[in-house]
Amino acid sequence: MGERSDHPQGPGAAEDSGAQEIEATVVLGIRITDWPALRAAARAVVEELDFVGIDAAGQREALLREVEEDPNAALGALLHPDRLTAAIPGIEALGGTLEISVTDDFAPDFAELFPLDAELEDGGGVGDWMLTPRTACLLHTQLITLADSAYDDLEEHEGDPVTDEDEPEWAVFARLPRRTWGMHRAWRRALARTFDDLADDLALGEWPLPRCLAEEVALRLALADARQLLVAQPQAVADMMGELPVDLYDYDWDGCADELFGVFGPDDGDPENDAAGRTEDLLGATHPEGWFLTYEDAEERDAGRGYRR
Repeated sequence: MGERSDHPQGPGAAEDSGAQEIEATVVLGIRITDWPALRAAARAVVEELDFVGIDAAGQREALLREVEEDPNAALGALLHPDRLTAAIPGIEALGGTLEISVTDDFAPDFAELFPLDAELEDGGGVGDWMLTPRTACLLHTQLITLADSAYDDLEEHEGDPVTDEDEPEWAVFARLPRRTWGMHRAWRRALARTFDDLADDLALGEWPLPRCLAEEVALRLALADARQLLVAQPQAVADMMGELPVDLYDYDWDGCADELFGVFGPDDGDPENDAAGRTEDLLGATHPEGWFLTYEDAEERDAGRGYRR
């Protein structure tokens, strides 16, 4: 599992000339299934740590904030090499590092999550609209891409306002209504998370139904980008799909707009006003700070779910 050295180390090594140094490499594939439980466990570990140096209390508070917001930081606290080796008798930790990264090895299986025969099994008939594996895959990819781009915008520009002069330098936030161009960093970070929230819905096999106005805006951007990518780079999209099954409803963006929007949210009582028109009315009547208020008929997302960055 690792490399072996015959140099004695640690207490008692002089008496035991057979003491060995071993470098162990462990690769774990981990899927987070209960973020609140993981966060609570990480908080408990941080509370028990001994901090030294200047402003030990400040160090603790900073790490607590990290594990509260970032699943990677929470895992880092729980999987720290010193913590792992402390539970093993007969060894002494000589040092170590921990590297955590999101991997593509655990990409959702959209063929399994959105089976093409599900409608027939559930009593549906031919002609019933469905979210197909290929549509879900492309939409998921665009949502993740938009989330990455939004976080990149945030890291590069922080709370700087979008202006006409630097509009091309923004990947996401310059595409939003002008009244949002001066919004603060926390607002932008919350908007970036909406793309991940909708992508997570798809990764769980659920339709990405917007639960607030911000998610409606996010889904509209993702659908527009998916449509554009399919036209501009059809071969790249085909390569992305791999062996996913083909269906008549693949890439039915108009169907997505009809079926995914308007499930939740207020009814304006106007039968002539479609979901897109209702969203435009809400955008015009709602201050950007109110974009994240969950619709009354939708389930609230976990307030402690944290941020990817």
